[in-house]
Amino acid sequence: MNSILVSSFFWRAILAGSFLALACGLLGVFLVLRRDAMIAHGLSHVAFAGVAIGLLLNVLPLIVSLIVCILGSFFILKLKNQAKMPGDTAIAILSSAGMALGIFLTSFKRGFGAELMTYLFGDVLAIAPMEVWLAVGLAFLVIVLLIVNYYPLIFSTFDRESALVSGIRVQRLEEMLIFLSSITVVLGIRIVGLLLVTALTVLPAASSLQLARNFKSTLILSSIFSLFSIISGILLAYIFDLSASAAIVFISIFIFLVCLALKKINLVKSS
Repeated sequence: MNSILVSSFFWRAILAGSFLALACGLLGVFLVLRRDAMIAHGLSHVAFAGVAIGLLLNVLPLIVSLIVCILGSFFILKLKNQAKMPGDTAIAILSSAGMALGIFLTSFKRGFGAELMTYLFGDVLAIAPMEVWLAVGLAFLVIVLLIVNYYPLIFSTFDRESALVSGIRVQRLEEMLIFLSSITVVLGIRIVGLLLVTALTVLPAASSLQLARNFKSTLILSSIFSLFSIISGILLAYIFDLSASAAIVFISIFIFLVCLALKKINLVKSS
């Protein structure tokens, strides 16, 4: 335990993970309620192409992934709005293209297989100081934008047509959400990896929806569940030499199952 208290990379992981947890906890609720939960999955495949480009050009992969993800997210919106294509179809098309491009680019350069694995499966305990401050800054941006646009987001989430009639710029809010989703996906790469990043946004939100009685409590519970999952997952990974990404996701799944069981118990009691 004493080694944890003096370990700089452990505290770097906790700092980056905590800010990411708050961002995921807040953003995930809006995405789940809007039935856009799988957008993180699609953008993670796009981010894989960004990682491959960054490794190929010897540029910081997180920065390249962020740029590629943002471009891909707005391409999804264009397919939905201009081509009148269902959201899940647009996400499937772009995610397939992103994964194919990433695999294609990795064939041009040998020798970064091990480094590529850290982006696919995550390695939060090896996060660099610059990546920590990047994570903190971007996560803070996500949190601030969600708080500033809190009431318009709620209105458009539950009644999109009425929000349009009321003069709320619904399309602008949708663009903001998908932009924030891109940031969150890229931040999650170093925490749980590209393959499991969807769990960070979906599971805490889904868990809180089982127990919360109003929207504010849903946001608070989701943030708490996300924070607990990431911090305890990092702690277990450090102490027992486990995979941090797997530990975080398993804890999130356990929380969801407990919340689901508590909901059923409450329903039985009320009936």
